[in-house]
Amino acid sequence: MWYLYAILIVLIVSLRQINQYERGVKFTMGRFTKIMEPGWRLVIPIFQSYKKVDMRVKAVDVPDQKAITRDNVSVTVNAVIYYRVQSAEKAILEVENFQYAISQYAQTTMRNIVGEVSLDELLAQREKLADRIREIVDKETDDWGLKVNNVELKDVSLPENMERTIAKQAEAEREKRAVIINSEGELAAAQNMAEAAKILSSVDGALHLRTLQSINDLSSDQSNTVVFTVPLEVMKAFTGFLESKKTVHHG
Repeated sequence: MWYLYAILIVLIVSLRQINQYERGVKFTMGRFTKIMEPGWRLVIPIFQSYKKVDMRVKAVDVPDQKAITRDNVSVTVNAVIYYRVQSAEKAILEVENFQYAISQYAQTTMRNIVGEVSLDELLAQREKLADRIREIVDKETDDWGLKVNNVELKDVSLPENMERTIAKQAEAEREKRAVIINSEGELAAAQNMAEAAKILSSVDGALHLRTLQSINDLSSDQSNTVVFTVPLEVMKAFTGFLESKKTVHHG
């Protein structure tokens, strides 16, 4: 009976659990044997061993990387890489530590990509650059059994003096735009006034009617003082009329 207990003990000791989100890479006497699917699996002690591989999507935080853009601006960039293991066999057999390896390769790729673009392109086309990084890293890590799903550039930091320069440039652009808008408004107003003057001068009596309307608007407020400017020709005619009246009176 003792050997039955011994066999039972060996079976219990040999049982290994593989969770649903995992795969097991099994080795027999040092050689790769098979991929262990989820469930309870036998791994004979001494003769066999295994390594679990998590098949879920993982997020790798790529630490801050100092790089120099194409136009010689020093920047600090960090990112997040989302990937998963596509082949548990390759992830164990082809690379020593796939998590560390993909992080290191992503850092190198990110510095290289930043060095190929200008600062304006880096700030304006972050999604495009992130997609390029994803394509390069995904292609390289395909032999490692990894699949890169997405790369996101989290932050792009500039030197303090460069931030002040960009802020001044943005302020200058806003002021320039305000001047342009104001000039466009003045031009439109001048064009409208010219058109109105053209219409008033082309229609008999229109100018007099507009003058009377303006006087009426001014007289609605009793606090207003209205000063009329009489044309010089009218003043001369009125003076001549008074002088003729005096001559007749003396005669």
